[in-house]
Amino acid sequence: MEPEGSPSRPMIDEIHSNGGINLCDGDVDDEPSIDDTTTTTTNNRPIISSGEQLDVEAYGGLYQGRTKIMRLLFIAENCEGNPAMRLEALRMAHDEIKKGENTQLYREVVQKIDGELGPNYAMDSAWCDSVDRRADQKKEKLENELNAYRTNLIKESIRMGYNDFGDFYYAHGALGDAFKSYVRTRDYCTTSKHIIHMCLSAILVSIEMGQFTHVTSYVSKAEQSPEALDPITAAKLRCAAGLAHLEAKKYKLAARKFLETGSELGSHYNEVIAPQDVATYGGLCALASFDRAELKSKVIDNVNFRNFLELVPEVRELINDFYSSHYASCLDYLGNLKANLLLDIHLHDHVETLYDQIRNKALIQYTHPFVSVDLQMMANAFKTTVAGLEKELEALITDDQIQARIDSHNKILYARHADQRNATFQRVLQTGNEFDRDVRSMLLRANLIKHEYNLRAARKH
Repeated sequence: MEPEGSPSRPMIDEIHSNGGINLCDGDVDDEPSIDDTTTTTTNNRPIISSGEQLDVEAYGGLYQGRTKIMRLLFIAENCEGNPAMRLEALRMAHDEIKKGENTQLYREVVQKIDGELGPNYAMDSAWCDSVDRRADQKKEKLENELNAYRTNLIKESIRMGYNDFGDFYYAHGALGDAFKSYVRTRDYCTTSKHIIHMCLSAILVSIEMGQFTHVTSYVSKAEQSPEALDPITAAKLRCAAGLAHLEAKKYKLAARKFLETGSELGSHYNEVIAPQDVATYGGLCALASFDRAELKSKVIDNVNFRNFLELVPEVRELINDFYSSHYASCLDYLGNLKANLLLDIHLHDHVETLYDQIRNKALIQYTHPFVSVDLQMMANAFKTTVAGLEKELEALITDDQIQARIDSHNKILYARHADQRNATFQRVLQTGNEFDRDVRSMLLRANLIKHEYNLRAARKH
């Protein structure tokens, strides 16, 4: 392999230390590969720790209400091979449920625990009967109050009555009935704030039900009253919209919504999402879908989003490493995060897709500046085999994402640069043809006008 220029000896040493690649312009834009046993990096960059087990207690503390319970149950169902984590998640879910009134969910959790946590976590039939009895009495009271309000035709009271019913059904796990009750308040809303409250309630239940088309619809309804949106509510709506786009696999739109989320969000929406999730979801979606310029302007230089990234240093570092072309370090961070991301109730279905897109972008970005690349060195940088790397590159070349060809015998990737001279001639010929066509059209029109052809035809007709 020979570079286009003839770099000095220090530059050649640096090239070899960074993967043995040849330069187009003499700029080195890649990081030395990092061995699996390496725990430190050069240039005073942070130490990469090995993948740590999720701290279930700390994770659960980020949320409240039903989403806390459902996230813990999701962890319990998906942390295969880790019985301690499973039991911890079930214990915390059990304790959280006992603070509420959802007896059906309580029975399901006790059945999953199956006596593994001792007598304190056995079925408490007395508690269930007591809660169900109070629920029946409360429901009857709410029905009587609502009927009285409807008889008197007091719009505000009817709205509050349906809201109370929605809260009641939501507390007891009847999400479908809760959604219907919240939506019925729409006919009795008299101010923009009432409409926004209705939309937020409908969005909350829709997220819990997994009905993200409803989420998108009610976010749009709420945003139609911008004068009534305070910064916290606006941040909540952007988070909800981001989750809907994430579920629809529209990663670029999801990234934009999370990046636009104001730091005012804080812990005000922890019945749905934590600030750490905003950083993780937004950062990964941006890496997978943004180009290099967008990543710099909308993520790295985004002062508002930086406040979220400070909460999750691993995501912040992997974004900076990706932008700086430190791919080995970036892939290490991704590898360490993967196990915990697969336990996230919203992100787990998208982890593989996002990781594949991020890796493909890294491969494209790695090869872009160079005339030729040694596949052995590149494989070391990406911690894969040469054969595996060839398959990845073949797919990207076939998909026209990399303009290159592979020398399988010598294991070298050669960039296929466009023939600028031929392209210039082609553009000149095309311009000449277009000029000739335009001149002929003008001459034809001039002759038609000169001989009054249109006027004669009209008279004859």
